[in-house]
Amino acid sequence: MTHAQTQAESRFDRGQRALSRIDGRAGEKVVASLADIAPDFARYVIEFPFGDIYSRPDLGLRDREIATIAALTALGNAAPQLKVHIEAGLNVGLSRDEIVEIIMQMAVYAGFPAAVNGLFAAKDVFSAHDGRQAGEAT
Repeated sequence: MTHAQTQAESRFDRGQRALSRIDGRAGEKVVASLADIAPDFARYVIEFPFGDIYSRPDLGLRDREIATIAALTALGNAAPQLKVHIEAGLNVGLSRDEIVEIIMQMAVYAGFPAAVNGLFAAKDVFSAHDGRQAGEAT
């Protein structure tokens, strides 16, 4: 195995751990849904954002999710990815109120339509989260 392959495996393993910790099942579903059409891209999603960027030490996961939720809200055209990262925000300790405030803040910089769309995405995630918790309680 070459040095580059060893390094790639290291990035992949590190990325898998970060993906599981941050996004849980939602992130794993995204990667799995890409595997049949673009397996290399599915690997890139694990290696670059999670193995290289999210694993850097100078910013915590909570802060990274604040930035990601804000950026995806501001884009205004990334609802599926925003929902995954709202769930990730919950996974790394953001409260619902904090997530709502992050999204509302984007009305100032990205406009009301982007913020409204973000709030609807949050509403969907919170509702699904409540449904899963209710199912676990029974």
